[in-house]
Amino acid sequence: MTPEAAPDGRHPLEADASLLAPGRAGCPAESATGDRAFLQALLDAEAALTRAQASHGLAPEAAARAVTAAADQARFDLQALALRARDGGNPVIPLVADLTAAVGREWGPYVHRGATSQDIMDTAVMLMAARTLSLIDADLGRAEQALRSLAAAHRDTPMPGRTLTQHAVPTTFGLKAAGWRSLVLDARDRLRTVRSSLPAQLGGAAGTLAAFIAFGAERATTLPATYARELGLAAPEIPWHTLRTPVADLAGALAFTAGALGKTAVDVLTLSRTEIAEVSEGAGGGSSAMPHKANPVRATLIAAAARRAPGFAGTLYLSMAAEDERPAGAWHAEWEPLRDLLRLVGGAARDAAELAEGLRVHADAMREHLDLTQGLIVSERLSAALAPILGRARARSLLTELAARAHRERRPLAALLREAPEAAGIDVDDVTDPTRYTGSAGALTDRALERS
Repeated sequence: MTPEAAPDGRHPLEADASLLAPGRAGCPAESATGDRAFLQALLDAEAALTRAQASHGLAPEAAARAVTAAADQARFDLQALALRARDGGNPVIPLVADLTAAVGREWGPYVHRGATSQDIMDTAVMLMAARTLSLIDADLGRAEQALRSLAAAHRDTPMPGRTLTQHAVPTTFGLKAAGWRSLVLDARDRLRTVRSSLPAQLGGAAGTLAAFIAFGAERATTLPATYARELGLAAPEIPWHTLRTPVADLAGALAFTAGALGKTAVDVLTLSRTEIAEVSEGAGGGSSAMPHKANPVRATLIAAAARRAPGFAGTLYLSMAAEDERPAGAWHAEWEPLRDLLRLVGGAARDAAELAEGLRVHADAMREHLDLTQGLIVSERLSAALAPILGRARARSLLTELAARAHRERRPLAALLREAPEAAGIDVDDVTDPTRYTGSAGALTDRALERS
């Protein structure tokens, strides 16, 4: 069924069901950034403004109570606000008119008193971001705990280390998982730092607080801090209408988070290839054409988010070039990409938690793959063992010759070493066992897991 057309022939606004965004569909961040949630943030910003002014003697307490009581998004026509926002370029202008009417004639004059539209929009964006970051933090916590368990359980599970797509030297899956966890913690720390610094915005028409002085504020410069406390946001040092550090910092932390989670995702995608099959998702996705497939869908969605996030962040960084005391276009360009970035990272954090909690590790496959190169994966160790006996040049020459033979004859390097008179002085079984050449992987894993 299609939406019934309005009398003027236009279709009503539809809710975004995330049909083209499965990575964010149903995640906590999606609802926290929806139009209704943002409308409530706008109303919360307006109500807090009246309360702050009441605490400074610029408005009656009854006005603050009336505006706060009326500031319920369910009382307002979202579609009408969206359509009327076109006239002034932002939804604050029609919202102020509707909120004033809802409050009534007596207290209506105290709605939005002294503020400009950007004060309310910026503050609402910061509120929405703060609320969404708390949800993202919870999912990052789930991912961190699951990765901690994987790293501890597989502290000594050997597997091939790979560099430039090729086998390098052995490592452990525990160290790999500990590395993933470290990135999650790095992302969490950055988001928490940004969350604690998200400021309210209050400056009036050109960032001078002049209107509040005109209304009788004796110390107008203290009003923004009172406003921020009402909202649970940081107090701004000065109005930041064209000083977009808060938005840029938020963009950077979110883009970093997407990339940090993307590292885990691309590793899982590589290790879950049919030819490798060292890990698999606990509940892989199906295929519309091939019944046998169990696709690594969670990792796929995270990897997609990691590729998209820098583009949104780039738009937000570009918006820092904002002219005058309040800009035309730069500020307006932030709203959609910032919301999309919050949703994107929120979905990726949810998927990362599910991926880590359900990831299956196939240790037997990892051990089997250590022997794929006929023992050449320990050539570094052999070079170190033979150099004191033969000299570095001769050791390298011998290993190069034996490596070529191992490839050509498809024989294990250990067998060829036993036949080589030059290697008579070494314990071939020990130096060619890849499970005994994981270096300090276990100790490094322990060290990484000490981080809380």
